[in-house]
Parts: sequence; C-alpha cells; structure tokens
Amino acid sequence: MATLLAATTSCAAGGTGTGEEAPGAAGKGAIAWEPCEEEPAVECGRLAVPIDWSKPDGPKVDLALARRKATDPSARIGSLLINPGGPGNSGVNGMFRPAGFSAEVQRHFDIVGYDPRGVARSGSVTCSASVYNEMPSPIMTSQDDYDKWISFNKRLHADCRKRTGPLYDHLDSLNVARDMDAIRAALGDDKLTSYGVSYGTLAQQMYAELFPDRIRAMVLDGSMDHSLDAKAFQVSEAAAVQDGFDEFVAWCERDTGCVLHGRDVRALWQGLLEKASRGELYWPGVTSRPVSAHNLRWLGVILNEAPDWRLEAQVLNALDGGPVPDNMPGPPGNGPASGNTAELPTAILCSDFDLSLRDYDEYADVMRGASAAAPDMRYNPMPMGDMPICQGHPVTNPQHRLEYKGSAPLLVSTSMHDPSTPYEWSANVAEQLGPKATLFTYEGWGHGIYGKTPCITTAMDGYLISLTVPAQGTRCPAEERQD
Repeated sequence: MATLLAATTSCAAGGTGTGEEAPGAAGKGAIAWEPCEEEPAVECGRLAVPIDWSKPDGPKVDLALARRKATDPSARIGSLLINPGGPGNSGVNGMFRPAGFSAEVQRHFDIVGYDPRGVARSGSVTCSASVYNEMPSPIMTSQDDYDKWISFNKRLHADCRKRTGPLYDHLDSLNVARDMDAIRAALGDDKLTSYGVSYGTLAQQMYAELFPDRIRAMVLDGSMDHSLDAKAFQVSEAAAVQDGFDEFVAWCERDTGCVLHGRDVRALWQGLLEKASRGELYWPGVTSRPVSAHNLRWLGVILNEAPDWRLEAQVLNALDGGPVPDNMPGPPGNGPASGNTAELPTAILCSDFDLSLRDYDEYADVMRGASAAAPDMRYNPMPMGDMPICQGHPVTNPQHRLEYKGSAPLLVSTSMHDPSTPYEWSANVAEQLGPKATLFTYEGWGHGIYGKTPCITTAMDGYLISLTVPAQGTRCPAEERQD
C-alpha cells in the first residue's frame, strides 16, 4: 500500500462523476507501438498523461504500456486493460510472462498491461536508500515508537517527494482511473473492458464512479474495500490471514503428503515466531541477519495466496531444522535497500486510505483487535507494516462508500479463503456497487481466482467475451491442487 496525492479530491467523497467529462488531451493521441526489448512478441508503448488532471495542459508523466494483440483479428472485440495489484506491481512486466488468460480471451482481445503512475517505468516513487534504511521497526510497542515514526516520516516523505518530483502528490487511484480512461481513448475503444486484481480493483471502482457510462465489462477479482476505517481495515485483514493459516493447518491434518502431517503445526509455528522474536531464527543459507517475527508472518500471506501448501509445510519444516526443499524461496518480507535509491509504493496506499492514528494508545487498540481476530498470526504483516509509514501522509482519496450509476453489469469475483483481500471485502463492494454488480464466488482458496478451475474460467470468459453475466450468487466448487 502507498501514498498518493490527487488533484481531484472533490470527486472522492461523493463519487458523483457522471462520465460526461471529455477525456484529457493525452487520451486523444495514438500510442506508438514497437516490439518490446524484453519480449519481442509483445508490443511496448508510452502514453503521456497530465500529472495533475485538474491541469490537463500542465506537466506530463509517461505511462508505460505493453500489448499482446488478439490472436484472431477477425474475431477481435477490442482491448482488455489489465489493472495490476500491489500497489507497486508492474503490468508491463506481467505481459512478458506466459499469457494468464484463456485462448478464447486471447483470441478476442488485445491484452494490454500498464505500469500505473508511481510504479516501475511510469515514474516510480523513489527515495534515498540512506533515508529509507533508517526506517524504525514496523511494529510499535510504545508511545516513544510512535513518536519516532512521526519524526522519521517527515524526513522520509520529504525525501521521496524531492526525488520523485511533482508526481508524488498525484498518485492516488482517482488519478489512475483518469489515466485508465486516457488509455481507453488512445486504444480507440468506445468503452472500457478491464480485468483488475487486488489493489488494481480500487482504480476500477474509482473508474466506475467517474465514468459509469464508459464501461463495457469490468471484472474486479479480489476487491479492496474502500469504505473501511483504519481499525476495520486491519482487523479484517488479520482475520483473513488467520483463515488462510487455518485452512493450511486443516489441509496438513488430512493430507499425508504434508511433511508436517501428524505434527502440531500450530505449536511449531508458535515456536518459530518465538525464536524469531529472540533474534535466533535464520533463513537457510542466509547468515547475515536473522528473520524477524514480523517478516516470518509474511509466509502466511505469500504461500497462501496461490495457495502453495506443500511448499509452505516444507519451508516451516526447513526452518525447524528439516531438509531444505529445492524450490526454497528467499527470505520473506523487506530487507534494507541496496544501492543509492529505494522504491516506496506504500505511498500509493497512504494516498488512498486514511490510516492515521492519534497516538500509540489508538495503535495498541487496533493491534488488540487484530490479535483477537488472528490468534496464530496476530496480524497481517502487509497492511500492519504499511500503517506506520502512512502516519502524517496526506490522503487525497479518502475512504468512502461506492456509488455506481452506470448500466453496464460488473462482475465482482472472489474466493472464500483469500488471505490478502478478504471475502467480506468483495461482498461489501458488490453490495455498494448496487444491483448491476454480481458477486461470483469460488468456494476454495487463493488471491485472485481467474483460471483456478474450469468452472471459474468458463463463467468469467463468458462475461468478458459475450457479456453473459453469471446468476447472482453463483458459486464454483473448491478443487484442491493435487501436485
């Protein structure tokens, strides 16, 4: 999550965009496509958009784009714009990997990925490594810790703003939504067809409010809930990561292929956390610094997003002295930045969500709520680690309930067991968007459900290609991985 400032805050609270505004001048220009250096089968291009959308003739930022053209030009419907998650994920890099969509979707659409403003090739939020590496512990235990963060953030945000330039103050998802409309116009599409996952769904939600009449189809896969205050945000995230851990433990109890089968997995996990808290836990092959308890908790996020339970069990077993698997991942969490600079995509989150706290006592209250919801995990390390960075940062797109006035049907998809964007978030988003939004549920696991099972893919492809909307309340049964 991150901090971004937008010039269009007047639209944030009420969601009163009618879609009548003309696209900015940048949206009217063509994109010069050429083969990407990283992958010649993919085309790359750039589109200049205003840094401040209230000043369309002012300074610009170049958005980086990548495109895989429809495999059957005669069946082409238009472009499918991909909204990457994060914040901080590169949609351009995603295009260099094997296509994540079915052959039928690839047949009918140009698949277009982009780096949102403030990310990767689109003016990434950049800070001095020397300042970034002075970051205090992400978990506070006293008012003194809180005061240290407030003081540090003044230096951090000033440094990042200086290095990033004016874009630093215009990074929120309202601005990204306006960029999406400029991309739509530049691609020559009368209406937008988009697929977003995780944090990318927030810009889609803002697009639905600002440009309700310019949507053809929109899949929001694993949605952010922009109506939650700081405590509700953290407690629901903690409950989700605990649910993911519970599902992992239940799998290990029933599957003899789990290397921890027959052991008390919760006790093993607690022992590893205690060892990490004492500074005595080291990642296999990494002796330069111990793994903190905070970073260890990242395993409960990253290995449950697919999920990859077999690897999760092997990793925990290796940390407990067992054999190291051949596909052992690197240490979880964030370490110090190397080189002269560091990126801070958390600045985007801080612009979209007001996570400010009055003092340490309020922080402790949030942590108690999270711990009650997550007895094994205690909290979700991703948003809890981001929250201190957001203290003192301006919020340009504050939380609000959504208001969608368009006629195009929207598809809100989710799994029952998502450790990163809780099921209830997607359910809330579907309810806020109103009767034109359909909640589509996978009864299994993971973060982002497209392609997980044939049932899911068939339903989502039917919506994207033919605008056939699944019946309200449609569910696809869980299918456990057999590898």
